[in-house]
Formats: sequence, structure tokens, C-alpha cells
Amino acid sequence: MTKKQRALEIIDRLKKEYPDADCTLDYDQAWKLLVSVRLAAQCTDARVNQIVPKLFEKYPSVEALADADVADIEEIVRPCGLGKSKARDISACMKMLRDEFGGKVPKDFNALLKLPGVGRKSANLIMGDVFGEPAIVTDTHCIRLVNRMGLVDGIKEPKKVEMELWKIIPPEEGSDFCHRLVWHGREVCTARTQPYCDKCCLNDICKKRI
Repeated sequence: MTKKQRALEIIDRLKKEYPDADCTLDYDQAWKLLVSVRLAAQCTDARVNQIVPKLFEKYPSVEALADADVADIEEIVRPCGLGKSKARDISACMKMLRDEFGGKVPKDFNALLKLPGVGRKSANLIMGDVFGEPAIVTDTHCIRLVNRMGLVDGIKEPKKVEMELWKIIPPEEGSDFCHRLVWHGREVCTARTQPYCDKCCLNDICKKRI
């Protein structure tokens, strides 16, 4: 079985296992997802979802958050960890959206990368979830699982993993595939406990089991 064949089979099985898998960050506007994904660095999505309602209630628009005092933002987001740097990035990002993009999140990957605090993972998430464009989000679950499954060989650097996956994952499948990896990584192919290989829908084709 080639890597591409294995990838297609894994995609098919995960679709059946997690048909409704989507982004685990709660949002109803693109700029809110941008804020949440920055807060999610070294923090769980569940915690971010608990924190952001207060932030968005106090600052309900790009303009309001851009005008906010960084110290006030930090006070609210501190429970997500790294409060000072996250607050600074969020403030600078919202100012840039306001001043250079008319308060809108740009539908352009390279433009997204110019926003403070936005890296390839965040930009891909926005492109896939907000704009429905081809995207591969190489978060910790993705990197761990695709190495275990044998879709990449011992690669840990996110951009390199992303580039390898683009070779074997159909573009239209990338975003949903990565969401399903998050769900599978939390429920079955876990990081902090022994993976539950006995109940894994991929156990007969996973490299870790071969």
C-alpha cells in the first residue's frame, strides 16, 4: 500500500467514524476564530471556548477590540496562558484588520500570514473553515497521528508535515481530514495515555501496528 492509497483509505474510514467532525473552537465570525486560534496555542480549545464569550461581550467587533487597552485584553485572556503575548498579538492583529483590511479577515493565505500572531496553522484553519479553500492544519494531533499512521516518516516540523501531506491528501479533503484527526487523537490515538489501538478503526492499516 502506497502512502497515497493509505491516506485515501484513512480518509474514508475517518469519515465514517466522525461524520460530523468540525472545528472544536466556537465562533460565528471569521475575526473571532482568528482570536480564538491565537488563544488556543498551548491551551485547550475547551478552555478557550469558556474564555472568549466574556472577551467578545466586552469587545463585540474588530474595531472595539482594536481600540481596547492591551492590559484589559490580557486580564480576560490570562486563563488561556501566555496572556501578555497573546493579548499583544490580538490587539495588533485587530488593528491591522481595521486599518489595512477594512475590518475584514482577508481571503488570502499570504495576507493572513502577515497578521500578528498568525502562522501557517492558523492561516490554514481560516482558509479551510471560513472560506472553504483547500487547507491542511498541522496541529499537534495531526503531526502525532500522521507519523503513527505512516503518512509521513518521523517528521515533526509543522510546515514540513504540511508539505508532505499536500502530496497525498486530495485538496478538497484536507480541512475535514485534519478536524477528524483532532477528534480521533483525543478519543482513540491519544498522546498522554497508551493509544486505544484495540478500538481504532485504522488498526489494520496503521504503521504503528504493522
